[in-house]
Amino acid sequence: MASENVAHPRIVVGARAEPAAPRKFSVAEIALVCIAVCAAIAVARIAQPFLVPVVMGILLSYALRPLVSMLERVRVPRFAAATTVIAILLALGSTAVYVVRDDVNGWVAELPAAARKVRQAVADSARQAPGPMTNMKAAAEELDKAAAEASGKPWAAPEPVRASVSAQFQELVREQSGKALGVIAEIFVALLLALFLLVAGDTFRRKVARIAGASLTRRRVTVEVLDAIDGQIQKYLITMLFANALIALATWGALALLHVPNAGILGGVTGLIHVVPYAGTAVAATAVGVAAFVETASFGDAVVATTVVVAIAAAIGMGLATWMQGRAAHMNPVAVFIGLLFFGWLWGGWGLLLGVPILAVLKSIADRVEAMLPVSELLST
Repeated sequence: MASENVAHPRIVVGARAEPAAPRKFSVAEIALVCIAVCAAIAVARIAQPFLVPVVMGILLSYALRPLVSMLERVRVPRFAAATTVIAILLALGSTAVYVVRDDVNGWVAELPAAARKVRQAVADSARQAPGPMTNMKAAAEELDKAAAEASGKPWAAPEPVRASVSAQFQELVREQSGKALGVIAEIFVALLLALFLLVAGDTFRRKVARIAGASLTRRRVTVEVLDAIDGQIQKYLITMLFANALIALATWGALALLHVPNAGILGGVTGLIHVVPYAGTAVAATAVGVAAFVETASFGDAVVATTVVVAIAAAIGMGLATWMQGRAAHMNPVAVFIGLLFFGWLWGGWGLLLGVPILAVLKSIADRVEAMLPVSELLST
């Protein structure tokens, strides 16, 4: 609902009603609010492992509520309906992983060939004319010689550092595996919380309405806010699905024009994992770069393919999708983009995923709470 529904206090002067003068806040009150906001941001950043699954579970329960209600209308018990919806969601995710499993195994099997081609390319580059990095290294050695002669000490060439690439790669794999397990655990907790909320049905909504106060007006406003949150989250999911499908199609077309093998599968995977935090576009771009390099043995072609994937994901995912989500939620696209940057800084990939629905929820509340009208005005179109 728009903020026009909020009743503004008025002062009667003669026969005409005028809006009350806005209350002026003291410097101490403004400073206290700033301190409280900074403290809340610090707590949200520290408590990310706890808050992210909780927020995701609540938003997921709102998104899946219409499906559970639809099953209830055909006389399916609520517990069975909620369990069925969560099971279908897990089955769809597992099916998607199973479909791309063979392609992922194929890419992993091509890594030795890619590494071999990288070694050959580096050897060929070393045999050619020295490049800028070689000249910079030679200049640094000459400066070291000059400094040693000025101090009267003999100059000795530094010993080359032979870092174990294999050990570094294994450490990277262990680190990313740990992050992946953490993401899977957070998703599992969110699904479990969503299941509990779906089974509870309207109990949670009634409790929130009672907490709002004994006034019928406050309870009515609370119910309106909860209904608005339902609609906002559903609009967000529809927009996200459309944007990811568009990313998949655009990536498919661009990679086909670049003659990258398995362009259709790579485009589908890019659109699918664009919603997955801590992976997303980076994983898709890396896979595309490896596929292009194995096919052409050219660093330039691999860089071009990787850049195209990143550009498409950024233009559609951060540009078009942000604008569409702002239009769907009646929010200012600039405020949405700044909010995405903030939540991305706060919670990383999860923040980019949850930032827009959190802003939509905040606007739904601000539209109906008089004290938060400035926030509503800031977020509104």
